[in-house]
Amino acid sequence: MNDLMAAEFAIRQLQARYADALWRKDADSFAALFTRDGEWKVAGMHLKGREEIRETFARFMLQIDRVLMTFRTPIVDIVDGVITSRTYVTEQNKFADGATASTLGIYYERFVEEAGALRFAFRHWNLHYIGPADLSRKFYEVREYGAPPGFPGPDDPTTVRTDFLFAGSAAP
Repeated sequence: MNDLMAAEFAIRQLQARYADALWRKDADSFAALFTRDGEWKVAGMHLKGREEIRETFARFMLQIDRVLMTFRTPIVDIVDGVITSRTYVTEQNKFADGATASTLGIYYERFVEEAGALRFAFRHWNLHYIGPADLSRKFYEVREYGAPPGFPGPDDPTTVRTDFLFAGSAAP
């Protein structure tokens, strides 16, 4: 898939299915969006393989009532046949204990065609903010990777929430 427009369309569809699986809390559909050996770096964890991603997602969802994730237009690059994107994301979260929070962050993604569909081969989540929707809390200090196609290295850490202070809520 070397056509930039076709790649962007496929990425948007993949991200929409991701948001749908998240909203429905469907661990099987969520995991199927990754390649068999896909990697998901999130909240200080580096998950490897579809099964580990599925199991961890299912555990996350025990703490969640609903998450509405909204993806902005992905910035897509194809270099030497490798498709990557940088996508700005917002979330509206309602936790199982009734607490709420909004998040802002960036997904850095690499894609591979597997079994006739574009899938996530690598996803790195940099959380920049979690708190009230009015953005009144402090933003996290997060490493920047320069203009696209700047991309995190395999050992670059993701944001770990250490100051999630809504009454009664533990960070998922």
